[in-house]
Amino acid sequence: MTQSWLDNGKRSVVALTFDVDAETGVLSMGEAYAEHAMTMTHQAFGPDVGVPRILGILQELEVPATFYFPGWVAERRPGLVERVAEAGHEIAHHSYSHVPASSMTADEERRDFERALQVFKDIGVPVYGHRAGLWEASWRTASLVAEYGLLYDSSMMNDDRPYRVPTDKGEIVELPPHWSLDDWEQYAFLPAPQIGTVMENPLNVLSMWKHELDAMRRHQCLFMLTNHPFLTGRPGRAEALRSLIEYGKSCGDVDFLSCRQVAERARGDEALASRPLMKPDTEQGLFPAS
Repeated sequence: MTQSWLDNGKRSVVALTFDVDAETGVLSMGEAYAEHAMTMTHQAFGPDVGVPRILGILQELEVPATFYFPGWVAERRPGLVERVAEAGHEIAHHSYSHVPASSMTADEERRDFERALQVFKDIGVPVYGHRAGLWEASWRTASLVAEYGLLYDSSMMNDDRPYRVPTDKGEIVELPPHWSLDDWEQYAFLPAPQIGTVMENPLNVLSMWKHELDAMRRHQCLFMLTNHPFLTGRPGRAEALRSLIEYGKSCGDVDFLSCRQVAERARGDEALASRPLMKPDTEQGLFPAS
């Protein structure tokens, strides 16, 4: 019998993911923001308060999650990666600096990628997957993920189910995210740098995400939720997350899996789509210069 990434008669898989960007979420836009005490403490709320609060909810509801750490954050919060791993959750590679790979040269991207890998090696926590800073992968990123033996990436958006990505260094699984399931667009606000303009009511976000989950159950999709502890770790938002998980569990046809678990299932699914990365062939002079 052919294995499917959707097992046991389930209609959808929920992957709860948390990007523990902390200060890098802003420093990757400019190191001058290190001088902004409010901005930096706003970001520090994530690992210092948000992560423990979210871990408590996940423990109470007995669901797994994947925490994506920039190496810089892991280095500067001794013991935090281990605490998350000891709670039974997956740790994944989220670059070293959170600077978008799309803005780096090939050498810069490799150095940043390798530096993060070394951080996790030194901590002693294995990583199986990768997510580019700001999801801004380059056309080289997938090959790097394959070259260093990681199982999956979660940065690209040309499907709403897992798919295979062949590269010159081997094949990986892509677990596609999307902006509609990201708390950044709903909650992010800072005056400097100017991030977002409206902080949405968590009950509206809950309603939207429940609707998305219902639609994905109908269409048999991967519900890849991306949250940031400095945003969703705030009390009202954390309780909306709790309600969403409770709703998903009540549906009866939804699996809650870590990204590694989804990718391992997908790797064994012979029917999984293969989508080679293809940079658009542009005609010189046709499109505006950036």
